[in-house]
Amino acid sequence: MSSESTFTKATVVEALSQVKDPDIGKPLTDLGMVKSVSIDGSDVSAEIYLTIAGCPMKNKLVEDSRTAIEAIEGVGRVTVTTDVMNDEQRRELRKRARGGADEPEIPFSKPGCTTRVYAVASGKGGVGKSSMTVNIATALAVKGLNVGVLDADIYGHSIPGMLGSDDRPYQVDDMIMPPQAHGIKMISIGHFIDGNSPVVWRGPMLHRAVQQFLADVFWGDLDVLLLDLPPGTGDIAIAVAQLIPNAELLIVTTPQMAAADVAERAGSISQQTHQRVAGVIENMSYLVMPDGSRQQIFGEGGGEIVAQRLSRITGCHVPLMGQVPLDPALREGGDDGKPLAMSSPTSQTGAVLNAIADQLMHRRDSLAGKSLGLGVAP
Repeated sequence: MSSESTFTKATVVEALSQVKDPDIGKPLTDLGMVKSVSIDGSDVSAEIYLTIAGCPMKNKLVEDSRTAIEAIEGVGRVTVTTDVMNDEQRRELRKRARGGADEPEIPFSKPGCTTRVYAVASGKGGVGKSSMTVNIATALAVKGLNVGVLDADIYGHSIPGMLGSDDRPYQVDDMIMPPQAHGIKMISIGHFIDGNSPVVWRGPMLHRAVQQFLADVFWGDLDVLLLDLPPGTGDIAIAVAQLIPNAELLIVTTPQMAAADVAERAGSISQQTHQRVAGVIENMSYLVMPDGSRQQIFGEGGGEIVAQRLSRITGCHVPLMGQVPLDPALREGGDDGKPLAMSSPTSQTGAVLNAIADQLMHRRDSLAGKSLGLGVAP
């Protein structure tokens, strides 16, 4: 006969409350994912629920649960098994994950949302907008922030490949669980099409796609959400402004005057959408030669000119946040799915990218609607 244990079921449940679902980010106990716990002497058997039969997080959930139980003093053999939630349990989990909301809603547009949302925009293609997005995202993630990337460039989607992921989202009831890479949650139209098939959509479908990505995807508690916009000021830029009016614009340009003129137009949309322009990033600023000198392949000054013009147009200071070198390693990192800001943060280019990320970690809050605590003297 087994000797009596020195712990109880409540002790085991408390240990499991320290285990979080990797996708939802909440404790298993809060999500109703602990089915049963039994104790035989010092041995413990626990059964946890999976949201779906093919849950990609199954092994991690089992291992994390086993580790948490084994940490209890006096525990002997630990067995963790799984079962699958039924439809009603999934609906309840979805409701708990959404904070009690029954229907999908865009969390980033709700009052009190603390997520900093940056829409990375450009006037024309080929300036490295997606490259800047993934490098800033990984730099922020390495600094300990919870980061998400929405690939809103429906026609030219590239984010999953640049983050080195071929994982697909999965669905829990009507909630889409996004894949993760380098600790970053992501969603892209590329997750929902076969191979390299083109997307042939017009305005209303583009708007609906962005809306679904924002509302139906479970993003969790993000510190920063980056949206990689298509070039120009078309349907998607307008949709983002309507759906997330608090999103701030990050304008990417090159030093070339022609590119700067077009980039200015992308930033000027803020006058119609009433968005704040967080800053300008100048990419491909210079090529570092073997002797350490710099060669301005695409000219110079474009980023500073865009920042100055947008400052004048908006009436607010728009900083030039950084000048990123023309670096083959930056391209290689995108091709390999290992962004340079993460893989080589102390390199010259990596340092510039991380300095830009540092500036984006702290957003300037508006005073609109806030009490300043200024009493009126009698």
